[in-house]
Amino acid sequence: MLEFLFGNKTKEKVLLYLYTHGEGYAQEIRQELGLPLRSVQLQLKRLEEGGILFCRERDRTIVYQLNPRFPFYKEIALILEKALKALPPEVRNRFYNPRLRPRRRGKPL
Repeated sequence: MLEFLFGNKTKEKVLLYLYTHGEGYAQEIRQELGLPLRSVQLQLKRLEEGGILFCRERDRTIVYQLNPRFPFYKEIALILEKALKALPPEVRNRFYNPRLRPRRRGKPL
C-alpha cells in the first residue's frame, strides 16, 4: 500500500513492524514477517542512514527503533497509523499486534 511512498514493500513492512512493536532486530523482524534477512538488513541500514531509525547495541544484538528526533517523525507516525487501519484485520492481527506480556511457562504455542 505504501510501497510507492517508501520505495518498496519490505521498507513499508519494516517500518510498520517497528512502529507497532517499538523496537526490533533484523532476525526477529525477518522471522515475524517472513522476509529474506538480507532485504531486512538492507532496509534497516538505509532507514538508519536517513535518520528515520536509530540503533543501539543490546548485548551483542543491534536493536532498531523509530527516531523520535527525526524532523518528520510525527508525520511518519500518522501515515503508519493510517496504513495500519487500512490493512485487513487478519494481516494486522497476525503481523502487527505485539504480545504485551510474556507467555506463561509451559503454555503451548
